Amino acid sequence: MIKLFASDLDGTLYNALHQTDRGILHRVRRTLGAGRHVALATGRWSGSGAELGFGDLPLEVVSGNGAFVYGADGHLMRSVEIDPQVVEELLRAFPTCCFVCVSAEGTFVRGSRESQLAGYLPSPGLMGRIVAWRFRRKGPSGDMAYDQSVADVLSHPICKVNCRELDPGVKAEISAFVAERSDAIVNASFDGDLFELTEASVNKGEAVAWLAGELGISENEVAVYGDGGNDIAMLERFDHAYAPQGASDAAKQAAGNVIGSCALGAVPRHMLATVRRESAL
Repeated sequence: MIKLFASDLDGTLYNALHQTDRGILHRVRRTLGAGRHVALATGRWSGSGAELGFGDLPLEVVSGNGAFVYGADGHLMRSVEIDPQVVEELLRAFPTCCFVCVSAEGTFVRGSRESQLAGYLPSPGLMGRIVAWRFRRKGPSGDMAYDQSVADVLSHPICKVNCRELDPGVKAEISAFVAERSDAIVNASFDGDLFELTEASVNKGEAVAWLAGELGISENEVAVYGDGGNDIAMLERFDHAYAPQGASDAAKQAAGNVIGSCALGAVPRHMLATVRRESAL
């Protein structure tokens, strides 16, 4: 029996407009009502399902690509800090980059709001264009402290560092920096222009497995859903893994099971269908 369903959001649990709708909320609510857990596994930083469009539904949240795990009541269960020395080396090596440094205490930006927005020009691919449009239209989500010094950033336990870099040369230099410190940090991003850096051991799969253990659920009682590069570790780890039709080829291969389109609510439909099938056995 599947006791925990964990799903990525964009391109997976969300609809084609990258948001929830009545059908998604209805099916997730029915899944929860059957006594199952539903966790949101996202690269975004958020501590509650409400912030991600799920209202008052009691959902666990694995955010920051696994750097943070929040309980269904919103309390922080776990966070994994990046070595502060590595964070300092990164910030000093690339002083003109607009790094967004995320802590459970808040988000601290090495640059202005304008410089962060400037990085979100329309980028190649449908996902990139949608993300860029939403970001530039609505601005950054959550409270952010801008124009932070290196010392300001390092006064907080930083668990994730984001940066959208469009300059090919700088992008290559940051990639080389990360590769040289692969024992300390890892980049798991859905977009080739975006760096999403976490501590080297952090990924969605490891975090969902940790959450399952805390809930007393074995890994073979977990079903996971994802569509992109930052979902690969999660899809590879669990036997019950599914990718929607629009997923990358790598995600489909990692999952081994391909279901319908996110535009048609394939993931919440699959969750509820699984519950109904198991209840009939």
